[in-house]
Amino acid sequence: MTVENKTLVSVRIYHEDTDSGGVVYHANYLRYMERARTEWLRDRGFDHDRVAREAGILFVVRSVEIKFLRPARLSDLLVASAELVKINHGLMVFDQRIMNHDVELARATVRVISVSVSDFKSVGISDQLKQDLGVNL
Repeated sequence: MTVENKTLVSVRIYHEDTDSGGVVYHANYLRYMERARTEWLRDRGFDHDRVAREAGILFVVRSVEIKFLRPARLSDLLVASAELVKINHGLMVFDQRIMNHDVELARATVRVISVSVSDFKSVGISDQLKQDLGVNL
Protein backbone atom coordinates (compact mmCIF):
# COMPACT_ATOMS: atom_id res chain seq x y z
CA MET A 1 0.00 0.00 0.00
CA THR A 2 1.28 3.47 -0.88
CA VAL A 3 0.61 6.60 1.14
CA GLU A 4 2.08 9.65 -0.65
CA ASN A 5 5.81 8.81 -0.93
CA LYS A 6 5.62 5.98 1.61
CA THR A 7 5.00 2.29 1.05
CA LEU A 8 3.61 0.01 3.78
CA VAL A 9 4.02 -3.78 3.84
CA SER A 10 2.41 -6.20 6.31
CA VAL A 11 4.68 -8.85 7.83
CA ARG A 12 3.43 -11.75 9.96
CA ILE A 13 6.01 -13.20 12.37
CA TYR A 14 6.54 -16.97 12.12
CA HIS A 15 8.76 -19.42 14.02
CA GLU A 16 11.42 -19.10 11.32
CA ASP A 17 11.76 -15.37 12.15
CA THR A 18 12.45 -15.84 15.86
CA ASP A 19 14.98 -17.15 18.31
CA SER A 20 14.19 -19.88 20.84
CA GLY A 21 12.42 -17.31 23.05
CA GLY A 22 9.98 -16.31 20.32
CA VAL A 23 11.64 -12.91 19.75
CA VAL A 24 12.43 -11.75 16.21
CA TYR A 25 16.11 -12.15 15.37
CA HIS A 26 17.62 -8.69 14.80
CA ALA A 27 18.82 -9.30 11.23
CA ASN A 28 15.27 -10.10 10.11
CA TYR A 29 14.26 -6.46 10.55
CA LEU A 30 16.58 -5.70 7.61
CA ARG A 31 14.74 -8.32 5.52
CA TYR A 32 11.40 -6.68 6.30
CA MET A 33 12.80 -3.27 5.38
CA GLU A 34 14.13 -4.68 2.11
CA ARG A 35 10.64 -5.92 1.28
CA ALA A 36 9.22 -2.45 1.91
CA ARG A 37 11.83 -0.79 -0.37
CA THR A 38 11.19 -3.39 -3.08
CA GLU A 39 7.45 -2.72 -2.85
CA TRP A 40 8.14 1.04 -2.90
CA LEU A 41 9.75 0.53 -6.31
CA ARG A 42 7.00 -1.85 -7.47
CA ASP A 43 4.27 0.61 -6.38
CA ARG A 44 5.78 3.03 -8.89
CA GLY A 45 5.59 0.55 -11.76
CA PHE A 46 9.11 -0.84 -11.57
CA ASP A 47 10.96 -3.81 -10.23
CA HIS A 48 14.68 -4.41 -9.90
CA ASP A 49 14.85 -6.43 -13.14
CA ARG A 50 13.09 -3.74 -15.16
CA VAL A 51 15.36 -0.96 -13.85
CA ALA A 52 18.42 -3.11 -14.61
CA ARG A 53 17.17 -3.92 -18.10
CA GLU A 54 15.85 -0.47 -19.09
CA ALA A 55 18.14 1.91 -17.21
CA GLY A 56 21.21 -0.32 -16.87
CA ILE A 57 21.45 0.24 -13.12
CA LEU A 58 21.04 -1.69 -9.91
CA PHE A 59 20.08 -0.26 -6.55
CA VAL A 60 22.34 -1.51 -3.75
CA VAL A 61 22.45 -0.71 -0.05
CA ARG A 62 25.46 1.40 0.85
CA SER A 63 24.78 1.85 4.55
CA VAL A 64 22.19 1.26 7.25
CA GLU A 65 21.84 3.03 10.56
CA ILE A 66 19.29 1.13 12.62
CA LYS A 67 17.86 1.49 16.11
CA PHE A 68 16.09 -1.42 17.76
CA LEU A 69 13.52 0.00 20.15
CA ARG A 70 11.25 -2.88 21.20
CA PRO A 71 11.05 -6.58 20.35
CA ALA A 72 8.67 -8.18 17.90
CA ARG A 73 7.37 -11.60 18.87
CA LEU A 74 5.96 -14.76 17.37
CA SER A 75 2.58 -14.22 15.64
CA ASP A 76 2.79 -10.41 15.67
CA LEU A 77 1.47 -8.66 12.57
CA LEU A 78 3.88 -5.84 11.79
CA VAL A 79 3.99 -3.07 9.24
CA ALA A 80 7.28 -2.25 7.51
CA SER A 81 7.47 1.14 5.83
CA ALA A 82 9.80 2.75 3.32
CA GLU A 83 9.73 6.47 2.66
CA LEU A 84 12.11 8.20 0.28
CA VAL A 85 13.35 11.34 2.03
CA LYS A 86 16.25 12.41 -0.19
CA ILE A 87 17.60 11.79 -3.65
CA ASN A 88 20.59 13.28 -5.41
CA HIS A 89 22.80 12.07 -8.22
CA GLY A 90 23.04 8.32 -7.48
CA LEU A 91 21.98 8.26 -3.83
CA MET A 92 18.54 7.62 -2.36
CA VAL A 93 17.95 7.92 1.38
CA PHE A 94 15.02 6.07 2.92
CA ASP A 95 13.44 6.48 6.32
CA GLN A 96 12.25 3.02 7.33
CA ARG A 97 10.18 1.86 10.27
CA ILE A 98 8.85 -1.37 11.70
CA MET A 99 5.62 -0.90 13.63
CA ASN A 100 3.38 -3.14 15.71
CA HIS A 101 0.08 -1.25 15.64
CA ASP A 102 1.09 2.20 16.95
CA VAL A 103 4.30 1.01 18.68
CA GLU A 104 7.55 1.64 16.84
CA LEU A 105 9.85 -1.38 17.10
CA ALA A 106 12.75 -0.34 14.87
CA ARG A 107 13.75 2.60 12.71
CA ALA A 108 16.51 2.95 10.16
CA THR A 109 18.09 5.33 7.72
CA VAL A 110 19.01 3.32 4.64
CA ARG A 111 21.26 4.78 1.96
CA VAL A 112 20.88 3.13 -1.44
CA ILE A 113 23.17 3.89 -4.35
CA SER A 114 22.74 3.19 -8.03
CA VAL A 115 25.48 1.24 -9.77
CA SER A 116 26.06 0.21 -13.35
CA VAL A 117 24.93 -3.31 -14.22
CA SER A 118 28.13 -3.86 -16.21
CA ASP A 119 30.81 -2.90 -13.67
CA PHE A 120 29.07 -2.08 -10.37
CA LYS A 121 30.51 1.44 -10.38
CA SER A 122 28.40 4.24 -8.98
CA VAL A 123 26.25 6.05 -11.56
CA GLY A 124 23.68 8.80 -11.38
CA ILE A 125 19.95 8.31 -11.56
CA SER A 126 18.66 10.03 -14.68
CA ASP A 127 16.12 12.81 -14.41
CA GLN A 128 13.83 10.70 -16.61
CA LEU A 129 13.99 7.74 -14.21
CA LYS A 130 13.35 10.08 -11.27
CA GLN A 131 10.31 11.42 -13.09
CA ASP A 132 9.14 7.90 -13.99
CA LEU A 133 9.46 6.95 -10.30
CA GLY A 134 7.37 9.98 -9.35
CA VAL A 135 10.18 11.46 -7.29
CA ASN A 136 9.69 15.14 -6.51
CA LEU A 137 12.36 15.66 -3.88
